[in-house]
Amino acid sequence: MKKKATTSPPAVATVILAVAALLLSSAVAAVSGQQTADNNPRLQKAYVALQALKRSITEDPKNLTTNWCGPDVCAYFGVYCTTAPDDPHSQTVAGLDLNHGDLAGTFPEELGLLSDLALLHLNSNRFSGTLPESLPKLRLLHELDVSNNRLTGGFPQHILCLPNIKYVDLRFNSLCGAVPAALFDKPLDAIFLNDNHFDFELPENLGNSPASVVVLANLRLRGCIPPSVGRMAGTLNELVVLNAGLRSCIPQEVGWLRELTVLDLSFNELQGMLPESLAGLHALQQLDVAHNELWGHIPEGVCALPSLRNFTYSYNYFCTEPQRCLDIRRVDDRQNCIAGRPDQRPTDQCLAFLHRPPVHCDDHGCFGPPTHY
Repeated sequence: MKKKATTSPPAVATVILAVAALLLSSAVAAVSGQQTADNNPRLQKAYVALQALKRSITEDPKNLTTNWCGPDVCAYFGVYCTTAPDDPHSQTVAGLDLNHGDLAGTFPEELGLLSDLALLHLNSNRFSGTLPESLPKLRLLHELDVSNNRLTGGFPQHILCLPNIKYVDLRFNSLCGAVPAALFDKPLDAIFLNDNHFDFELPENLGNSPASVVVLANLRLRGCIPPSVGRMAGTLNELVVLNAGLRSCIPQEVGWLRELTVLDLSFNELQGMLPESLAGLHALQQLDVAHNELWGHIPEGVCALPSLRNFTYSYNYFCTEPQRCLDIRRVDDRQNCIAGRPDQRPTDQCLAFLHRPPVHCDDHGCFGPPTHY
């Protein structure tokens, strides 16, 4: 007679109790919000990503990542968790903020595992190299700030693949080359590219951008300010293109930017006259066109703008200014050719400039062929 194989009841009970305890501990953790990489697959992926980043950091003088140990990634410094957008019962990493950490290192490809990340703030560190190729996997990323680092290479094209990105800050790095025109077709609220080595021509589709802030200072721009800039009238609050090598006229369409509060075109090679259309910038508070080669008269309507508090037009070749310009809270008209005003250019310098062949600007604000009389 064959003996049946049997399982000891106490052993079965032990297994059942162990499984029940495991399920119960997971349920309690979920209810109490104590989810970790041990019981949450999303946080497990985040753990892998964050540990890879920690290994890629070569210097951490402020010890920001000291507590990046163990499965409780939501307790890591600079890591912010919230309810997953597609699962109300699951926690996920939604933000990573290590701004001003003075961290040195590079970005690992594993950052692409943070697929629910909405905010990535890593400014004012010493990260070098390039952004990871896995960046497009961050489909929910809303804000990307890697400014004030030591990033090199070309413009990170994979930014264009981020469907929900609204804020891009790449300023104060060593990025170089062209900036793709497609950037200005993205529905971005802010574009900061300044203080890099980008060398490109302002594209005709610049005006497609719905951004409220565009900063292109201290770059190497070519070409003209395209007339399409006028299409940004309903959204653009700040346009800063100082010291960017612009060599053109100021197009009339700049005067259509009714929401503009700051316009800085200083330290370029702008020529021609200040457009009368700028008198339509009723929200403008700060206007700086200093250190260019503008000439003629200052339109009275510009100095009559109701919100204008700071108007700088020094180091040009303006010949006249309305008296009301001097009533603006802060005005700087030095080193022009304005009779009767102090600290102006020498007379011979003004005469030499005014005897140069006049600059002809076409309908696009670009230099046209010289006018022959």
